Amino acid sequence: MTATHEVTNQVPLPYGHDTAADPALLAALRRAGAGWAEPELRELGRLAGSEQAAEWGRLANENPPVLRTHDRFGHRVDEVEFHPYWHELMRTAVSYGLHAAPWRDGRPGAHTARAAKFFVWGQVEAGHTCPISMTYAAVPALRANPSLAAELEPLLASKEYDFGLREPRTKRGLIAGMSMTEKQGGSDVRSNTTTAAPQPDGTYRITGHKWFTSAPMSDLFLTLAQAPGGLSCFVLPRVLPDGSRNRLHLMRLKDKLGNKSNASAELEYDGAVGWLVGEEGRGVPTIIEMVNMTRLDCTIGAASGMRYGATRAVHHALHRRAFGKALVDQPLMRNVLADLVVESEAATTVAMRLAQSTDLALAGDETESLVRRLGLAVAKYWVCKRGPAHSAEALECLGGNGYVEESGMPRLYREAPLVSIWEGSGNVAALDALRAMARRPESVEAFLGELDAAAGADRRLDAAVAALRKELADLSDLEYRTRRLVESMALAFQGSLLVRYGDPAVADAFCASRLAGDRGTAFGTLPSGVDTGAIIDRARPVTA
Repeated sequence: MTATHEVTNQVPLPYGHDTAADPALLAALRRAGAGWAEPELRELGRLAGSEQAAEWGRLANENPPVLRTHDRFGHRVDEVEFHPYWHELMRTAVSYGLHAAPWRDGRPGAHTARAAKFFVWGQVEAGHTCPISMTYAAVPALRANPSLAAELEPLLASKEYDFGLREPRTKRGLIAGMSMTEKQGGSDVRSNTTTAAPQPDGTYRITGHKWFTSAPMSDLFLTLAQAPGGLSCFVLPRVLPDGSRNRLHLMRLKDKLGNKSNASAELEYDGAVGWLVGEEGRGVPTIIEMVNMTRLDCTIGAASGMRYGATRAVHHALHRRAFGKALVDQPLMRNVLADLVVESEAATTVAMRLAQSTDLALAGDETESLVRRLGLAVAKYWVCKRGPAHSAEALECLGGNGYVEESGMPRLYREAPLVSIWEGSGNVAALDALRAMARRPESVEAFLGELDAAAGADRRLDAAVAALRKELADLSDLEYRTRRLVESMALAFQGSLLVRYGDPAVADAFCASRLAGDRGTAFGTLPSGVDTGAIIDRARPVTA
């Protein structure tokens, strides 16, 4: 067939880049004393920016997991089959310690280093980070049962990915899942009806139906059930110590908007064997630290998606021409791109600050513990809320090319709402900030102290913090206006961090637009005078 035209003005494939060459990310890593992790982070970044890794992510999503409830003879098998590239993604994540490895790493900034890797590798494919995150979060909950923790923690922290249905202690490494919500309650886990009957040998028999069980192919699950003493936390392995299968039955996999590579299941416990974690009746307090860890990963994941969207938009604009010049040189496109980068860097900076706070809190810093508890609820609400709008605008920067599946942008767009729902949707996260302030009033002063560290550096930030203090002092209609209050807290938090640590052009644009209100409603409405060139340059992909 004769060619009718020559293909021109198309953008080169976005591969061969170092995803970790992110100035905001690297600066945060060094501030936290985790610069020792930079060589390995850059190695992971080069892999993340490769065509090979992109293929792993694409095919894992185009070939989603399949549930096999029975074998051909009618025996229950309750297995989930994955594309081989899902296992490559998991193997890479585990080998680089994105899961529970920091809990066994005594180096300073171990959790911050892990957060940076999670941020970088998550840009390849977000679905597999769900079981990686839950394995990370399971450890602090398991420590409520010291004997179980001593047995399982080394395997959860192992850097060997050992997929397959076998007794946990016979494996080289373990993955943990979470099975909390039920049909009638969702986020209201106190309404759970699953029961746990104590047995003479110290185990419990768990019976009930779980509406969302994350990563049902995991080796063990943390779950909530009603014991005689009230709602309690349990750990259930898929294979029991005697080698027999536990009575965990997979009913179906969820057909989700996004997150296609990852399996989410409805699961029935039919007298399944479980071990108590913590005390009876203390299920929610036992899992709260697990929730905090996964909320940190929600925030990191949202920031990771924003960085991916911003860099892809900038890459496209650098190479695509319209109306006589490159898109990146068009004034209105520069406004849009700069606005996307400002949002991305604000999200990255606050996510990494909370990862640093995790390191410091675990080391015994009480002030950091307070900042972390309140800051996580605030950031989880706001950063995750910004993701869907950000991904939509980034997609639009590619025009029709961004709307087709081959670009990868539709997958980003479908994935974006998840982290705002997972571990408590918007209202739950916002109300949790109120709960944190009510239970630990000193957390408010710790949080304000964090903001005051930037006092006097920018008048717009100072004005925003002063207004926030008035909002916090006003208790009228507090629950009704919680979203507005938490948004103000998040913006002031981000502004304080950017003024202290961020690029001056990014900090100026953030304070002018987000704090002083000099912008419209959509992205691309930054005020005149912003240094868009300096901001856009921070999202130019760096050749590996």
